[in-house]
Amino acid sequence: MDHAATMHPIESSELMGTQRGKLGMWLFLVSDALTFGALLAAYGAMRVGNPDWPVPSHILGIPLTALNTFILICSSVTMVKALSAVRRGDQAGLQKFLLGTILGGTTFLGIQAYEWTHLIKNEGLALRKDLFSATFFTITGFHGFHVTCGVIYLLVILMQARKGIYTAENHHRVEIAGLYWHFVDLVWILVFTFVYLV
Repeated sequence: MDHAATMHPIESSELMGTQRGKLGMWLFLVSDALTFGALLAAYGAMRVGNPDWPVPSHILGIPLTALNTFILICSSVTMVKALSAVRRGDQAGLQKFLLGTILGGTTFLGIQAYEWTHLIKNEGLALRKDLFSATFFTITGFHGFHVTCGVIYLLVILMQARKGIYTAENHHRVEIAGLYWHFVDLVWILVFTFVYLV
């Protein structure tokens, strides 16, 4: 007999909700990936077509941004550990690793704010200065907005976790939040590579 046909109506509703949530997040991530792809493609086209384009490594702080990239990658690891903890029913582990992920994201934003301040004050960069500045601030700012949204999203998940909402059987919202966070981290690796290093 088909297992789905014998499921309790509430269980079936929860399963459909889980599937809809994951599908909705994947559709959002695909559309967002296209947006980031368009931004990076536009950046590449303008850079190739402009012989006066500055060498990014001469202006941008590569070591500091490399450290920031490492911090964001570590936050992806703590997100994996948070999901692993809730799958085992480990409430303390879930909360601890969610907090670690949030701290990683917040640290990333703090370092990026410091970098922007330094570039504006010491390097003379400004959104309207030239195409390099405009594309740099647009791409990194758009990504920073996503990280900010991710930190807020994870704070909500953490508050719910402290109320005991998530269990080994019911943790799909944690998994969906993890999908978003890993996407944000992956996009940053691409931004760091194409905007800072290439």
